[in-house]
Amino acid sequence: MPVSNSMPEPAAGAAAAGSTAKRKKYDGYRSFQFLEPGVDYRPFQLAREIGRVSPYVVEVSDAQEQRVQRLLAENVVISLHEHLMVIPEDVGQVFDYIREGRIFTGYEGLAASGLDAVCENFLNGAATITSKMGWKWTDIIHDIGMRFADLAHQDFVIRAERVDDILRAHAEGRVALIPSLEAATPIENELDRLDVLYGLGIRMMGIAYSEGNALGCGLREPRDGGLTVFGRQAVERMNKLGIAIDVSHSGDQTALDTIRFSKKPVFITHAGARALWPSRRLKPDEVIKACAERGGVIGIEAAPHTTLTRNHPEHSIESVMEHFEYCVELVGIDHVTFGPDLLFGDHVALHKAFAAHLSIGASKASGEDHPHVPYVRGLENIAEAWPNIVRWLVKHNYSDDEIKKVIGGNTLRVLREVWHG
Repeated sequence: MPVSNSMPEPAAGAAAAGSTAKRKKYDGYRSFQFLEPGVDYRPFQLAREIGRVSPYVVEVSDAQEQRVQRLLAENVVISLHEHLMVIPEDVGQVFDYIREGRIFTGYEGLAASGLDAVCENFLNGAATITSKMGWKWTDIIHDIGMRFADLAHQDFVIRAERVDDILRAHAEGRVALIPSLEAATPIENELDRLDVLYGLGIRMMGIAYSEGNALGCGLREPRDGGLTVFGRQAVERMNKLGIAIDVSHSGDQTALDTIRFSKKPVFITHAGARALWPSRRLKPDEVIKACAERGGVIGIEAAPHTTLTRNHPEHSIESVMEHFEYCVELVGIDHVTFGPDLLFGDHVALHKAFAAHLSIGASKASGEDHPHVPYVRGLENIAEAWPNIVRWLVKHNYSDDEIKKVIGGNTLRVLREVWHG
């Protein structure tokens, strides 16, 4: 079979990185290797999935590392929010790469992550295949369809549409991909498009992204009018269909309205506590508590320059875990997990390239300065993040039961309540 794209060979440390997580049935498949690069599609030199930057391992003792490996092996590990795409090594090529419409999945990095399931959010508003502004129905469907065509040619990653799919992936050494979208913007004012997306496999969806839409307001809107009448209809339809609802990028009032109107628990899949850092990208205590009171869960974000704190303004795993501990103290261990929001490649450069699309301006803290980092130390990508999260929890004396909850158990509990089957 021809090589799938201009992917670099695995880094020398790939085997070592893979050994930090439970064994997976990954056979080396690379995206679209059933096609011929240069004939069927335009190839790009893509970033390394493992070893792009110097690895960082949370320091633990040998005995603690053994416990880390046992916890990863025994428990169902679920990321509440990621982007599994591999982006070009030269991020300046990303717009051409996206217009090609053929986004590569980081199977190698995913195999080293320790994950059993992942809420995959595809390109979302960055699906600028035919539009400079993104979020167009045709582009979203094109992106999802291309990714599913690739998934259909391998058997390591399976599509998850029921809880049993997640449990099967864990039992078989595979990874369950939960198709997700960060906003319902592409449905416009067409309620039945929710049914279409459900039929195509979408099982998690946000209300709004940074800009408002027909359902409600996003986080950068200066005035948040809350959930619209159409938004209430959409929430009701998502409840009936079994689509989990996400309010990570919704404005505060829209998030509160959604949580209160939904008959099922709601997720904040990737955010943190605004009490620790004054950014609209993070959630105030009121929203976090309302989510938990209705049975929902917040996933702690780790994309560069988001979950900062005054104690740890240089973004690293320590900043992220301060948000985690704050939320646990606020609402309890049963309502917190992780949604790191990572990808494979230079995440900081990608943010700069898509600054108008990705809420960057709206995320700036008022009056707070902070160092800019090239990547988040300890959480640079999906392969590094999850073993390090478990190491940090072990190092800080969390019990096995507590770790089981926050690395997947809490998410599984809510999905059992929200999904059909």
